[in-house]
Amino acid sequence: MKAPVEAQRQLLEVQRLDARADQLRHQRRSLPELAEMEVLAASRREVDDQRRDQQVVVDDLTAAQRKADVDVEQVRARRARDTDRMAQGLISNPKDLERMQRELESLERRIGTLEDEELEIMEQLEEAQAVLAELQQRLAASDERLAELAVQRDEKSAVIDHELHRLVAEREQAAEGLPADLVALYDKLRATKNGVGAAEMLQRRCTGCQMAIDPAEIGVIRATPADTVVRCEECQRILVRTAESGV
Repeated sequence: MKAPVEAQRQLLEVQRLDARADQLRHQRRSLPELAEMEVLAASRREVDDQRRDQQVVVDDLTAAQRKADVDVEQVRARRARDTDRMAQGLISNPKDLERMQRELESLERRIGTLEDEELEIMEQLEEAQAVLAELQQRLAASDERLAELAVQRDEKSAVIDHELHRLVAEREQAAEGLPADLVALYDKLRATKNGVGAAEMLQRRCTGCQMAIDPAEIGVIRATPADTVVRCEECQRILVRTAESGV
């Protein structure tokens, strides 16, 4: 492949700008805020799962407390009704009166049992609500931190994007007028060579793979016309010769 010497050397400037743009893109993908947000989001999902489970516990205990309240009130109402009947002298038959007395005693015991159960449910509910509140606080703290990190991420990304925009414009200008086949080869190599498609030959060394060039290959390169595109024998990148190449 043929390409003017100046075009080959200009390709090094394109490579420099592309490398800098790649660094900025990597920097944007590797912002510390992104890593912290990912960890925090995963932790938040776990806490939210716990919150949902705990909400079910609280809802069940709340329903159980309501039922316990109703049960206690029903038994108390029955006791009050029977007590009023006895107080008003509505039960005169001794056997009925004895039976009513035994029933009242049974109702008292039933009320005591229900009140104990109700108290136990209330204690369980109080503990469950405290756990739920703590989980909700953790979620709120996570949301607050995620919002802070998002602002920091956006601010840093905006600065990087601004610099990238400038570099892209500069790169377009640097690539203007370069031979299409040279650019096509460069782009193809960049895609398979870790973003480096063209490298300067510096003191008989390829700056792309950092390998010293074999003396025999130096002889071949020295004999190659300046407008012929040379490739590194080791890494196959475009090898651009300059005054510092040592040939």
